[in-house]
Amino acid sequence: MNEEKVRIFNTLQEQYRYLGLRTDLIDPDIEFTIFNLRDTLQPLLPFKSPIHRLNFFVFNFIKQGSGQYTIDDKTFPIEPGTIYFTNPGHYRAYEWQNTDEVYLITLSETFLKENIHADIFDEFPFLLAETFPGRRLNEENIAEFERIYLQIHHEYLSRSPFRKRIIANLFVVLLLKIKEHFWLDYNPIYEGNRSSWIVKSFKLLLEKHFRQLSDGQVQQVFRVQDFADAQNLHPNYLSTVIKSKTGKSIGTWIAEKMVAEAKSLLQNSNISVKEIAYRLGFTESAHFSNYFKKHTKMSPAAYRSMQQQTRS
Repeated sequence: MNEEKVRIFNTLQEQYRYLGLRTDLIDPDIEFTIFNLRDTLQPLLPFKSPIHRLNFFVFNFIKQGSGQYTIDDKTFPIEPGTIYFTNPGHYRAYEWQNTDEVYLITLSETFLKENIHADIFDEFPFLLAETFPGRRLNEENIAEFERIYLQIHHEYLSRSPFRKRIIANLFVVLLLKIKEHFWLDYNPIYEGNRSSWIVKSFKLLLEKHFRQLSDGQVQQVFRVQDFADAQNLHPNYLSTVIKSKTGKSIGTWIAEKMVAEAKSLLQNSNISVKEIAYRLGFTESAHFSNYFKKHTKMSPAAYRSMQQQTRS
């Protein structure tokens, strides 16, 4: 896909405005939306979207509808009785021929973490799944899901002071049902190519960035935001994928790489500790020394001395 032609949308309102679709069904005050797709797309059918990237989760419940959707380089059919979802960061496009009864739920990672719990991906790791091919359900199971998402829709339209909490709790029920039907044996460590690609890209950029630091080509150490920007991902999403797939946080990866580069410079060069500190982004050599000692239990000077004695 030609990334120059890909639009990135941070909200559903932004996406719908760009596509010329009605936005009055979307409440801008809550990072959660649910409506029947028929109410916004029916007059425009057949409808084909351009390729775009979304920074929010999308769940589709197709009781009666048809078309197809594309995630990255994979295309899947949309048929009656299908359930599918996508998560932030993917290239995405869809075509609709029929939307007689298709309920669409969109929500942000912030909504999940603020209204359910901060460790939502520990309980529901399948939310990080690379792709979720549409799953066909029988009429009984479709009716089971329908009861839940229609109740969510009812609460979404209400003005209850507890609306967010009610919606969040009902959405947990929906997630539990998805987990029950499709993901009981899901393990994110063995999940497919997209998450693996994110981890691989992060590691490659980490290596490149620290080479540039140690060579004096750049002065500022990347933050999580910088690594996320490099892949057009939300920093929280990138952090979650890295932790889920590798067992280590981005902060740990950066710290380990920082110490490894510092050791290499101390061992294999004659430049001063002050210069090493500067190259690795520390404004004060004392800060670098404290950082190095915290992670190695030795000062930079002591480590260099030990390595010199070992070689002699």
